[in-house]
Amino acid sequence: MEVEPDVRLWVTEAGDPTAEPLLLIMGANASGLSWPEPLVDALAARHRVIRYDHRDTGASSWPFDTDPYPLAQLAEDAVAVLDALGVARAHVAGMSLGGSLVQLLLIDHPERLLSATLWSTAALGAWTPDADPEASGLPSPDPSLIELWKHLTEPRDREAELDFRVEHWRRLRGAGPFDPDEFRRQEERIISHAGRHDTSAAHARADPAGLERAANLGGISTPTLVIDAPQDPVNPPPHATYLASVIPGSTLVSIPGLGHALGADVLPALAEAILRHTAKHPR
Repeated sequence: MEVEPDVRLWVTEAGDPTAEPLLLIMGANASGLSWPEPLVDALAARHRVIRYDHRDTGASSWPFDTDPYPLAQLAEDAVAVLDALGVARAHVAGMSLGGSLVQLLLIDHPERLLSATLWSTAALGAWTPDADPEASGLPSPDPSLIELWKHLTEPRDREAELDFRVEHWRRLRGAGPFDPDEFRRQEERIISHAGRHDTSAAHARADPAGLERAANLGGISTPTLVIDAPQDPVNPPPHATYLASVIPGSTLVSIPGLGHALGADVLPALAEAILRHTAKHPR
């Protein structure tokens, strides 16, 4: 679907089209196919599940190199997806940068949301120079990931790129079980889906200034679930606890073993948490 001139987003749906919509928002530089199929299937048992490729990922347009945009534009893209599908209000769930985008939706478009669920993310503005003292003391990403991210855009052949992506997911997983074959199969699907194996890292290069909205979090009134990911090496505890503390009325739950990668071992508990929350807040 076209969200603005010369920018098209790939969108797919699962589940009953008459069920309550649930929009899934993935993290930075990640295709919508990064949502594991078993998780989508579990959510689709009760919802019209909508997922999509951000611009500069997967089968969507890759415009950043010729027409740069701020990171906050990705939140407006999520609204454009709902508009194009004729969805007035939806439940939304996002992880990593997707969780940041959900926070922007909670602030700027609350009338479009039935509920929100977010995990493996940081509160908006938590790492900015003017962050409040509690936020500024939150832990940073694991140094090994910061080092790996320096090599995101280096040219690699297809097999080397697959190896790099699997290693990236291994580090994102944190402590706990990791099946490299599971994530290699996922990335093979994504490369085939995109028709290319390079990574633009556009979201790492985009201007993040529009995400400095910490002062607005206290005005959120949409029912919000924050899921703590104890093994997350990007936004480790107590990031989730802090985020829940600054969103009024939010609920905090923890899923043992959850990191920054969605392995098969955590999917049942994650689906259950999301569905329990959405069931409490029907349209």
